[in-house]
Amino acid sequence: MDQNAPDHSEPIIAYPPPPPTFNHQDPKPTSTNPSPHHSFDGGVETRIVTHPGRAFAFEVTFNTANPILVKLAGQKPPLHFHPYQAEYMEVLAGRLMVEVDGHERVLRPEDGEMCVQPWAHHRLYPPALAPGDRDTRTVFLLSGDETPEVYKLDLVFFTNWYAYQDEVFLRGKRLDLVQVMSMFDAGASYLSLPWWVPFGRSISRALGIAVGRWIGGLLGYQPFHRKWTLDWETACQRMETTMFQRRFADRRAKED
Repeated sequence: MDQNAPDHSEPIIAYPPPPPTFNHQDPKPTSTNPSPHHSFDGGVETRIVTHPGRAFAFEVTFNTANPILVKLAGQKPPLHFHPYQAEYMEVLAGRLMVEVDGHERVLRPEDGEMCVQPWAHHRLYPPALAPGDRDTRTVFLLSGDETPEVYKLDLVFFTNWYAYQDEVFLRGKRLDLVQVMSMFDAGASYLSLPWWVPFGRSISRALGIAVGRWIGGLLGYQPFHRKWTLDWETACQRMETTMFQRRFADRRAKED
């Protein structure tokens, strides 16, 4: 059993009610960027929204008929977990596949908000497009709890992570596991090990820090890049917290 995480016989997951999400009692998320960011050649659109008490909030659209998403339909994103933050998903249109601790679910608008608790192994992805399927768009809200931790899921992490995926899937750059671990560690996210590995969460987190932050930093891997980062000041502050990445925190750097 992982000593740093509670053992749950059921998935670490919560469905409403309670609590309802974005209802009349809570401030509704509002758009701060009406122009969405496009990745996967238009297959994924991400619009920044604000939500009180959340470290980040996005309105994400999967255009499942997009050729790149069709090509990737048989590939699931890696399982991972976040030690410090709960993550929330609410489908506004279409369907979203969510897997938590080995349990897969199709999330729809009528299901309301779904909460994935810290330490839960999870991933989410668009449903495969069936022949003749007219439902080719999935729109959902993705957000996460605020945390006092320096390393966390936020806008800085997501803009860099989406941009790096574009480098790999659109421009043919080789997927570099050390780069992925560097970015994930800076976003307090860690790749899940097979279920049968004892102390899996602790080992995964230790590897993420040792390889992504320490070894990666020594080898020149940086978690955030100026050309991909909207809030470079925050990125610099985060990289300055470790001697292994401090040299990357160049506030004079200009976008490429």
